[in-house]
Amino acid sequence: MGPVKLLLVEDEAQMASLLQRGLSEEGHQVDVCARGHDALTQAANVSYDAILLDWSLPDLDGVSVLRRWRESGLSTPVLMLTARGSTGEKVTGLRAGADDYLVKPFDFDELLARLEALARRGARATQTAQVGSVTLDVRRRALVREGAEVSLTAREFALASELFAHSGDVLSRSRLLSAVWGTDFDGLPNVVDVYVGYLRAKLAELRVADVEIAAVRGIGYRLRKVPA
Repeated sequence: MGPVKLLLVEDEAQMASLLQRGLSEEGHQVDVCARGHDALTQAANVSYDAILLDWSLPDLDGVSVLRRWRESGLSTPVLMLTARGSTGEKVTGLRAGADDYLVKPFDFDELLARLEALARRGARATQTAQVGSVTLDVRRRALVREGAEVSLTAREFALASELFAHSGDVLSRSRLLSAVWGTDFDGLPNVVDVYVGYLRAKLAELRVADVEIAAVRGIGYRLRKVPA
């Protein structure tokens, strides 16, 4: 397959260097993070074809990172890399949202084949949703209009996905909060309003005139075509 963009999350410097070099020699683009919190930010702001995630990280374990990604709406395929080989631990990783699992020590050719298979699977899952002149490109995690596009963060994408999937319907703030931030979110409820503002700004950046995110007083929001 052609080059893919990968995020490698590995805190062991020698291992990270070897993997980055090997994957780069195969023609792939590889970004590296050594800490869980850095990986959360990186994946929220850059679109990857696949992620290689180590279970053991110094600040936040890989399973916790993965759960946060999935809760935020990140759908990028993830291969977990770990020294933990028991069935129970594999089940934990898979239930957290991993797409595949590889136990150390491993053969590089097998790792490469698994990563490329995940990237192909992600490419086949390419989907778009359209309302009026605006398209939500799931694969690129972006809003697109007439050839122009603006990228979305993981939270913005999760919110946009919910609105596009139910265009025309009124969605309550509590529903959006649960869908995007999770049922155990304990932050400020007006975070929905803040992120709706971000999406409106990105629609304005694309000069969209026929679609709006309309506020419904006392309830929430709906994405709709502007009445002619």
